[in-house]
Amino acid sequence: MNNFPESRLHVPARILAGLAAALLAISMLSACSSVYYTTMEKLGKQKRDLLRDNVEELREDQMEAKEEFKDALTRLQELTAFHGGDLQEIYEKLKDDYEDCEERADAIRSRIDKIDTIANDLFAEWADEIDTMHNASFKRKSREKLAITKRRYRQFHRAMKKSEQRLEPVLTALHDHVLFLKHNLNAQAVAGLKSEVGSVAADVRNLIRDMQASIAEADAFIRHLPSE
Repeated sequence: MNNFPESRLHVPARILAGLAAALLAISMLSACSSVYYTTMEKLGKQKRDLLRDNVEELREDQMEAKEEFKDALTRLQELTAFHGGDLQEIYEKLKDDYEDCEERADAIRSRIDKIDTIANDLFAEWADEIDTMHNASFKRKSREKLAITKRRYRQFHRAMKKSEQRLEPVLTALHDHVLFLKHNLNAQAVAGLKSEVGSVAADVRNLIRDMQASIAEADAFIRHLPSE
């Protein structure tokens, strides 16, 4: 006999629909990933190659980002140290620099998500393939190699995510400055921002430092990845 009230067993239709949609999305994503990997394998790209390529791309994005954020900070400092000239022209350059930073940050976030997905898929495949081995020595050595690679990836992952977390404070500060100046583009308002620039500069320095650490970890991880 069922001792639970019928109302407790009832699941609202909207929840069921949401669960169904989530399961469908996961299924479609998995199918898309399988097609992607299969296609790339036909082109001679294994998961380790795709991981290496994306880590290299992230490293390039971060190197570019360092320069773009430096440029935006320099432009902001130039604007707040204004001693004559065309304020509008300097502002437009700052706005362009900010938009470059924003686009680069989006690219970095997307790249990090892709790296995580490929790395997890690679490690799962590697572990599954080890289980199919019959040679005990090969199994042991392969498991040791996998464990070392995963440990190296965790080091890189920490540095990568730390640098990603630094993006938002800098972008937020630049966004606020750009919007404020859009509606207050006069010498007095610009001069009043001088006290704020020091904080932005500190955030940019921290971002660049952590990006450099991420780049160094990316180099170390790439050197360690198995190659053909």
